[in-house]
Amino acid sequence: GLFSQPTQAPAQSNQLINTASALSAPTLLGDERDAILAKWNQLQAFWGTGKGYFNSNIPPVEFTQENPFCRFKAVGYSCMPNNKDEDGLVVLVFNKKETDIRSQQQQLVESLHKVLGGNQTLTVNVEGVKTLPDDQTEVVIYVVERSPNGTSRRVPATTLYAHFEQTNIRTQLQQLCVTLSMTRTELSPAQIKQLLQNPPAGVDPIIWEQAKVDNPDSEKLIPVPMVGFKELLRRLKVQDQMTKQHQTRLDVLIKQEIQRKSGYAIQADEEQLRVQLDTIQCELNAPTQFKGRLNELMSQIRMQNHFGAVKSEERYYIDADLLREIKQHLKQQQEGLSHLISIIKDDLEDIKLVEHGLNETIHIRGGVFS
Repeated sequence: GLFSQPTQAPAQSNQLINTASALSAPTLLGDERDAILAKWNQLQAFWGTGKGYFNSNIPPVEFTQENPFCRFKAVGYSCMPNNKDEDGLVVLVFNKKETDIRSQQQQLVESLHKVLGGNQTLTVNVEGVKTLPDDQTEVVIYVVERSPNGTSRRVPATTLYAHFEQTNIRTQLQQLCVTLSMTRTELSPAQIKQLLQNPPAGVDPIIWEQAKVDNPDSEKLIPVPMVGFKELLRRLKVQDQMTKQHQTRLDVLIKQEIQRKSGYAIQADEEQLRVQLDTIQCELNAPTQFKGRLNELMSQIRMQNHFGAVKSEERYYIDADLLREIKQHLKQQQEGLSHLISIIKDDLEDIKLVEHGLNETIHIRGGVFS
């Protein structure tokens, strides 16, 4: 049928063998240089980029940041979706701005309907549109299927996603500037247990266990690996954007609340908040409380900076015990030098005696043979 599950191509069984050969025993050059090549391949695998050459008759291994040996991995947390598979929600990420998506939303729906084969029993619906960093947009869709007897149902999210992941369908989505598709369904307790018990490839089990312990809300958040600097930067951008969106919503709520409360008398809870704020303000302004202490600290800092600028040599002090140890060390050094000088003087005296004796011997021999 239209949403039938495609057959998966078998994975290459020799991929792991080739990777192991590139990292431990390449035979490209046939001499001691292969050991250097193995270290270079290991460095590329740790970095998560490059090609690992190991045999002249076999193509090199492509090292990506997803390889299990890449070291640039961290663990963050993501919210677990709470939608059912029956809700049929699928996320499509477009490489377009949100304004372009909204202005062409009807054309987008028609194009997605064509991707689904133009079946008249199917209707594409947009659940939501959200802007993403780097001028990308997230579009959440679901498809309603009508039966001949007049009933309708949503196509399950997993079924719709599997259809989008077919090679020919994926090509059509790419022509619509779709860069990513994924389901948005809740995980079963068995799936959550399996994810938590099995660390992702390349993630240290100790770090994974610590991430589970540090989870601030295990009911709503789940640890996820962050692979590479690009993923970390993407996550930071998403968090910054979500913070701005929350701030915008908060500003709107404040304005609405101000307009709603305009003309009304102050309520009891508002009066209680005002009293609390006044109390805090009085504590901060009290001379003997925080404000006075802060002023005193600021004065001390200014005095230290002033004296430090005038007499920079007085800014450094040596502990008395340390000064005593330094004096003792210098004294020992001085005694050692004096002893060495005494030895040199004695040696010079001995050399003079030897030299004097040799001169006398030569003089006596010269008199005998004269």
